[in-house]
Parts: sequence; structure tokens; C-alpha cells
Amino acid sequence: MSRSRHSRVTGVAVHVPDDELTTPQLEDLLAERNPGFRVPRGLIERHSGVRRRHVAPPDRMASDLAVEAARELLRRTGHTPPSIDLIIYAGVSGDAVEPATGHMVAAKLGASCPVFDVRDACNSVLRAIHLADALITGGHHRTVLVACGEVVTSSIRWRVESQEDFEAAIPSYTVSDSGSALLLESSGTPGVLGHRFGANSAYWEASILPFVREAAGGFRGGEFAIDPIALAIGVQKLDLGVLRQPLAERGLGWEDLAVVCAHQPSLAALHWLCELIELPRDRAEVTIAEHGNLAASTLPMQLHQAERAGRLRRGDLVALVGVASGLSSGTMLLRW
Repeated sequence: MSRSRHSRVTGVAVHVPDDELTTPQLEDLLAERNPGFRVPRGLIERHSGVRRRHVAPPDRMASDLAVEAARELLRRTGHTPPSIDLIIYAGVSGDAVEPATGHMVAAKLGASCPVFDVRDACNSVLRAIHLADALITGGHHRTVLVACGEVVTSSIRWRVESQEDFEAAIPSYTVSDSGSALLLESSGTPGVLGHRFGANSAYWEASILPFVREAAGGFRGGEFAIDPIALAIGVQKLDLGVLRQPLAERGLGWEDLAVVCAHQPSLAALHWLCELIELPRDRAEVTIAEHGNLAASTLPMQLHQAERAGRLRRGDLVALVGVASGLSSGTMLLRW
């Protein structure tokens, strides 16, 4: 295959399940399941800013949600599965430890191209775009589908015995299910303009959804746990100058962008990130309140929302900014 000089994101689509769970409804369920504990009403929303989240049916897998988004994306961009050269599955959730969830996505779509998975917590989609760009500009592929499915509401902690248990579980009450997909294609003009990534892996234990060994053998997913103090220290020790570098290299500031999409596990976390990277709060695309913490689908959802609202049009500059468990950070600068 001949070498291609540039890649461009040519479309984004998002699928959310029909069922929604508002924060008052979640509090009602917690009270019902924990009759010996008085649920502090309103605390979840005050801490996180989340008013509602999407909940997938129990029989829906991560690949199912990803495929719904991918089908919509292919329909809107005029593509069919045979035209896809590569599928990269990127998400916190997956269908199995083995094989790659990308195979399930490809089989359900009817695609026969190569696939692989990318996992970098909530920065998974960001890293998948990075890889897709490298493979396209290197001449290895021309059309790459990045697919993500998140069924993270399965990690909600429904049993609490004390105020301490409840406060530790609040991050799990923010999560939300969805599918998302982006299409990257070879282009005669630059679409992916620049990117920088960083990591502070010494703080990997600060935010973790572990595997737990079961007494009968095998493993299951454990409970999502955050050490807020260690997480805050770890984030502050990241080289956050990296997040502004793709703009600075081109003489750009946040004010030059049509849209800034930043990962947002909570509204408070988004505001803190804005402060750390000197991004005015009103420049950030906000999805956390009405859609919850969508994990790796958060950035695609913000692109989708901004495009539907007319804030993002072809030719506009947009930045994708991620800080994720691990800890990892990254910024992607795009010409839409």
C-alpha cells in the first residue's frame, strides 16, 4: 500500500441505552437495598455533578454497544464493513480476557479486516486515534474504525454499611454505559495535527478496578476504588505542560479552538483540570451532568454533542484532552 501523508477523523457516532437512572432514583435503590443505612440525599450530585446516567440491559455486552455506534457511523459516512481496513477496539470494558473484543465487534458488523484492542483506561480512545493516525500516515491502512463500548454500571457498589463505605463508593455512582465510534481515513490534508502523551505510573494504585480471585477458582471484576489523596498527588506530578504542547508548538491557545473536549469523571474533576491547564471553564464541552462518567466514551460523546449542537463544524480546530487512571495524560489536536 502506498504511503499516505495525512489522516483525518471523518465521523463520530454515539449510542446510549434506552434506560436512564437519575441520581434520586439511584439513591432510592440504594436505600431499598441497604435498609440499615440512611442514604445522604443529594450528596452524590453535589460531589459529582451527575444528574443522570445511562444503563445497559444485563444481557448487553460492551461489543453490542460499540457495534450500535459503529453501524450508525458507517451509515452516515456511506461506508460498508468491507471498506474498513482495520478495527481498533478501545475501552475500559471488554467482552472477554481473550480474544480481543475487536473480534466480537468485527463479527457482529460483518467485517473481515484485522483487529486489535487498545487499553489505557479512560484514555483508550485517545490512544487508539494516535495509533490509527500512525498506521494511516505510515501507509499501512487507509480506513480505520475506532470502536468503544462501556458497560461500567456493572461496577456500581450497591451494598454500603456506613458513611465511610458510601463516600468511598461515590465514584462508582457516577458511571454510565454507552457505545461510540470514530472513523479515520487517509486524507490529502492534515486532520490529526499533533499529539503529546505522558504518564506517572508510580500512582497506578490510586484509581483501580481490579481482578479479584474467587475461592472456587478464576477471577472476577472487583469494586472500583479511588484513593483521592494519592490520585490528586499523582495528577499534580504529571507533566501537565505536555497537555498544552500540541497547541503551543503551533502558536495556538485554548481560545483559538472551536471545541475543547476534556475527560470528566466528575464536574469537580473537570474544573480542577481546567485550573491545572489554564483552560477557562466555559471553553470545556460538558457532558458529565446529563450523561455521567462514560469512561473512554467520554471524548467521543463530547465530539458528538458539539457537532450536533453546531459548535463543531468541518474545518474547525478541536482538542481532545485526557487524564486517566494509570496515571496517563494526553492531548490530541485535530482539524475537524
